[in-house]
Order: sequence, then structure tokens, then C-alpha cells
Amino acid sequence: MVQRVRKDDIIQIRAPAETKAVLNRAAALRGQKLSEFMLDSARRQAEEAILDQRVFFLDDKAHAAFLKMLDAPPKPGKALRALLARKPAWQR
Repeated sequence: MVQRVRKDDIIQIRAPAETKAVLNRAAALRGQKLSEFMLDSARRQAEEAILDQRVFFLDDKAHAAFLKMLDAPPKPGKALRALLARKPAWQR
């Protein structure tokens, strides 16, 4: 049995006609309704903003381990050095 989630919250946005036209075009290219496209896009941006937080909290033990890792980063291995020395695909 599939449980349906009721969509009862409303989000309203006023935008210039040019912006709406761009959003409509992008939604059409993805085969979505404008509201679906905007909701998906806004949710992705929101998740990115949340994941991009610069502040995090650690207990004393985790903080000490974190500082130890920062003070002694691992040395780059052979595979990493080879990867970094490789010419980027757009320059080949």
C-alpha cells in the first residue's frame, strides 16, 4: 500500500515576468510543472545550505582527534600524486 503525503502547505512567490519565463522554460526542459521544478530546486539549495554549515560541535575526545588529524595530515600517496599531475580533460 502506497501512503500519500498530503500537500497542504502553500508557498507563494512574486517574481518578474522574465524570471518566471526562465523558470518555465527550465521546468519544461525537465518535463516538470513549474511548481515541481521550483520546489525541487529550492529543496536542493536548502539541503546544500544546511550541509555547507561551517560550524560543528564535538565532544572533548572527538575534538582532540580532529585537531590531531589537522596537525598531521596523511602524505599524498602515489595514486594521488599521479592524479594531480595528470592534465585535465578540457586541456587534452
